[in-house]
Amino acid sequence: MIATARALLALALLAVFYALVAAMVLLWAAFLVAALWTAGTPEATTPPTTVVTACAAFAPIVFGMVWAVIRTARPAAPRADAVTVTRRGAPELWRTVEELALDVGTRPPGHIKLTAEVNASVTEDAPLLGLAPGRRVLYLGLPLLAGLSPAELRAVLAHELGHFSGRHSRFGAVAHRGAAGLVAARQAIQDASAANDLVRLYAGVPLLLLGLYTHVFRWLTRPVRRRQELEADREAARVAGPGAIADALRSTAALEAAWQEFLAYFLAPMRRATGRIPDDPFRAFAHMVEAPELREPMAALRARAVERPADPDDAHPALAVRLERLSRLPAREPGREPSEQLSVHPRYAVELGRVLLSGPDAGTRVPWRDWLTELAEHRATRILTPLAKAVRGVEKTERMGWMKAEPDGEPERLTIHRVLRLLDGGRRMPLARALNARLPEGERMPRGDQPAQDPLAPLAEALAVLIGAQLVAQGTAYWAMNWTGPSILVPPDGIAPETIRTWADTAVRLPGQTQRLGLHLAALGVDERAPLPFTGPAGNTKARQVSIAPGATGPARRRITAVRALALTVLLGLTGLTFVLWVNRDEPSYPGTPVTRWNDRYQPGGGTAPGPTPFPTYQRPTFPVWPTPPAYHLPSGSVPSIHIAPVIPRPTP
Repeated sequence: MIATARALLALALLAVFYALVAAMVLLWAAFLVAALWTAGTPEATTPPTTVVTACAAFAPIVFGMVWAVIRTARPAAPRADAVTVTRRGAPELWRTVEELALDVGTRPPGHIKLTAEVNASVTEDAPLLGLAPGRRVLYLGLPLLAGLSPAELRAVLAHELGHFSGRHSRFGAVAHRGAAGLVAARQAIQDASAANDLVRLYAGVPLLLLGLYTHVFRWLTRPVRRRQELEADREAARVAGPGAIADALRSTAALEAAWQEFLAYFLAPMRRATGRIPDDPFRAFAHMVEAPELREPMAALRARAVERPADPDDAHPALAVRLERLSRLPAREPGREPSEQLSVHPRYAVELGRVLLSGPDAGTRVPWRDWLTELAEHRATRILTPLAKAVRGVEKTERMGWMKAEPDGEPERLTIHRVLRLLDGGRRMPLARALNARLPEGERMPRGDQPAQDPLAPLAEALAVLIGAQLVAQGTAYWAMNWTGPSILVPPDGIAPETIRTWADTAVRLPGQTQRLGLHLAALGVDERAPLPFTGPAGNTKARQVSIAPGATGPARRRITAVRALALTVLLGLTGLTFVLWVNRDEPSYPGTPVTRWNDRYQPGGGTAPGPTPFPTYQRPTFPVWPTPPAYHLPSGSVPSIHIAPVIPRPTP
C-alpha cells in the first residue's frame, strides 16, 4: 500500500513538473508578445532591447526544458553504444533467454543488444510514459560473458527477465524517464550557463529548485525500485537457485572493478604510449580475469563488494542486503548445472570494440593476442627510457664520455656496455640516484622494494630488463604477461627465470663482478655493444603527445555550441523583428487639428466630401492667434479746439 502511494505521488510530481514547464513556456511567450506589441506602439521612442535580450537569454533554458519533456514522453531512442545480436550470430544465447523467459512466465525480449558495460538491463520502449506495452530489449554487457560462469550468467538473465514477469518495466519506465527528464532539464540550465554569461547570473536559483525537486522525486521512487530488485532476485533464485544468483552478484561487482582496472591501467597507457589497441578488447579482458595470478585479487574483490554501501542514486539495494534476503530462501533442488558456455560470434566483439574505442586518435588495431605480447614487452621495458636518460646524464656530469652523434643525428643508443662501464668506474650510486629521480612517482618497484629503502634495487632491475630485451631482440627469449606486476622474462632453455636477475643484481652491488656478467652474456651470444633496435613498442622512444588537461567531452562541447547558436539566433531574430515593428509604427499626433490625408480641402478629393480620397492631402499649417492690442482715445475737452477757417486765404475773384 505504501509502495502504491509512493508511486502515485511520484506520478503526481512528474505531472506537476510538466505543468511547470508548460507555465514557464507560456510566461516566456507572454513576455515575448508584450515586447513585440510594445515595439509597434506609437509611443515607443526606442526598441525594447532589455526585454528582447532577456527573452533571448531565457530561450536556451526554455527550449532545453521542453526538449527534456519531449524526451521523457516518448520511447527512448536506440543506444548508439550497443550492438544488436541476431539469432544466427548467437543461437545458444537466444535459446537460453527464451527458455528462461518461459520459466519465469513472460514473453521473451524482441532484441538482444551487447554493451561494453559490466551490467545487464531490460527496457520496454513503450509510449505514454511506459503505461502502454511496447518493444522489449535486453541489454547484456559483453564483459559479463567473458567473466561469469554459465550458471552465474543464467542467474543474471533470469533476474532481468524477472522484471518483465513482475511488470516492473511500467513503473520503472516512468521513474527512469522522470529522473532522466529532471537530469536533462538541469543539464540544459548548466549548458546555458556555460554558454551565456547572462544566464549564469540567474541560473543558480532554478538549478537549486530543480535539484531539490529531483531529490524528492528520487526519494519517492527509490524504495519502490529497490523493492522490485528484490522481487527480481527471488524470481531468479526460483529458476536458477539462490546460490547461483548470490555468486553472480558477487562476481559482477568484482568484474566491474576489474574492468575499470583493465581500461585505466592496461588499455589506456598502452594506447597513449604506442598508439596500438586490440581489435577485441573483451577477449584480452577475459585473458586477464582467467590468469592464475588474479585468483586471489578477484576473491578479495568479491569479499570487499559485500562491504560496499548502496549508492543513494542507485535503484539497487546494497549487496549485503540482497545476499541476506537470498540466504533466507530455500535452496534449489540439486540438478544438472549448466556447463555450456554462452558465446557470441567474434564479429560482435570486434564491432563493439570499435564503438568503445572510436575517434580519429583511437589508435592502430592489432590482433588481441599480438597486443597482449606487445603489452607484456611494453610493461617490461618501460624502465629502459629513464635508464637511458640517467646513463647520459651521469656520463655528462662525470665527464666519462660525451654523447656521440650518429649519422642520423640521434644520440647514442643505450647498450649494456655503457651501463657496465659506469659500474666499473664506481658510478653506481650516482647512476642509481639519477635513475630513481626519473622513475614515475609512486611506481611500484619489483619485490615490493622502494627506491628510498634500497636505492640499488631499481638499477639492478633495469639492468636485468636491458639484458632480457637483448635476448628477446635476438629471438632466444620472450616476455610473459604478468597482470599483477612487471612482465616475466622467459629465458632460453636451461636457464631459470631468476638467473638473469641474480646476475644483474650481483654486478650492481658487488664491485668487480661486471666481468663475470660479461662472460655469462657472451655464453648466451649477447653483444654488450649492440644497441636496442627501435622497432616495436619497446624501442619507440617518441611518446605520443596526449593532453591530460581536464576539458569538456565531445557531446558536452556540442551541446554548449548548440546553446550558443540558439541564443544568438533568437537574439538576432527578435532584434530584427522588433526593429522592423518600431520603424513602421504610427507617428504620434499633436494638439489641434490632426494632419491627415483625408481632411485637406485644398487637395483633389480632400475636405469633407464623402468617399475615399485618392490622393494624400495635407492641411495648411496653422499659426497661433495673437491678441489685438487695445485702442487709446484722447479725452474730449482736454485740448482746446482751434478754428483755422479765418486764417485760410480766400480765393481771388
